[in-house]
Amino acid sequence: MDVNIALVPEAIRLAEVRSARDILAELADLFALVYGLGREDVLEGLEQREALGSTGFGRGIAIPHCRSSAIRRPTLAVLKLDQPVDFKAADAVPVNLVFGLVSPENAGATHLHALAAISRRMRDDAMLGALADAPDAEAIYAVLTNQFLRDAA
Repeated sequence: MDVNIALVPEAIRLAEVRSARDILAELADLFALVYGLGREDVLEGLEQREALGSTGFGRGIAIPHCRSSAIRRPTLAVLKLDQPVDFKAADAVPVNLVFGLVSPENAGATHLHALAAISRRMRDDAMLGALADAPDAEAIYAVLTNQFLRDAA
């Protein structure tokens, strides 16, 4: 993988949410719990970014993102939703998989490379299928890390 994105198994959650706002709150909770980031700071950053336009990527994927001075490298949290949620994606497909990304505050190119790396992987039908079939957070972690490790080799 061309970008060093932090992801730990605890940052992946199967989630029961019913709105885009709930998704952002769930991500903020996860970033706070797992990575020690300020919940309100992350939530505010994600909400501000969404106010500029939906981060609904398409194909049932959303990539809400923001920046923080509290971290040193791009950091990921993943939600697999129990039911699809409208995220105002360009293709109008409701979201069922969410990749929350928080990058360092001054990481302009690094942040863009991290977003591009995630979006590239989500264009892969085999990857999407494996994630859809993953029954739990542990399986999702295995799919994601196997892909990222293979790309880094």
